[in-house]
Amino acid sequence: MDMGLNNKTALVTGSAKGIGKAIAFELAKEGVHVLINGRNHEEVEQTVKDIKSQFPATSPQNATADIVDSKQRAALFEKYPTVDILVNNMGIYEMMQYEDVDDEVWEKYFRTNVLAANGLTKFYLPHMLKQGHGRIIFIASEEAVMPSGQMPQYCMTKSMLLSLSKSLSKLTKGTEVTVNTIMPGPTLSENVQRIIEGLYPDKNMTFSEKEKEFMVTNLPQSEIQRFIKPIEIGRLAAFLCSPYASAFKGSPIRMDGGMVPTIF
Repeated sequence: MDMGLNNKTALVTGSAKGIGKAIAFELAKEGVHVLINGRNHEEVEQTVKDIKSQFPATSPQNATADIVDSKQRAALFEKYPTVDILVNNMGIYEMMQYEDVDDEVWEKYFRTNVLAANGLTKFYLPHMLKQGHGRIIFIASEEAVMPSGQMPQYCMTKSMLLSLSKSLSKLTKGTEVTVNTIMPGPTLSENVQRIIEGLYPDKNMTFSEKEKEFMVTNLPQSEIQRFIKPIEIGRLAAFLCSPYASAFKGSPIRMDGGMVPTIF
């Protein structure tokens, strides 16, 4: 299906690996010129080269920056003053007990997972509104609506993104600008794959067997009983960026593999 995105420009944060990289590749597949972002210049440059190799008709660009740093964000804005699509994917997470989450940790997560994305949105949204079309996506988590209790500092910030998305969507009334949130469930990023391989070092086990064992033991509520593939989230994001998804306004869109047991 042609998503009608040819020659659009998209900034995808944290796109040198994981979900962000998958989103960048799926957008490039649709003819989008993707700005690849991350803090490691070499990783970003390699991703740019990989995309250019697979999709030579597009012009991926290196957008290396620590977007938590306001000065580096400003430099990024100067280099890339407008985009048609903004995907706020970059974020941090780790398992922590509530009693170990001090004010410094709360502030770190707020600055990284919320304020960085808000800073980018605040800069790019006005131009989108002026031209009458654009797409902004926040990548949240099923933990935003179903906190596990294992990382309260992370869950708080992801819930905040749902609220921010809804508030910003109110500003887009009467335009073809949309602001939405994707809530992925447990996803097979490079880091997660390393963790699973480390938990089950038996070389006679295939990764699928390790994955199934982990799911049965740790995530029995998952209905798909496997990790979500980043490419699946990438395809959903590409659709939400397309003209066919203009009726999604301020929507929290779950792709959780059945993790969340409620109707909404």
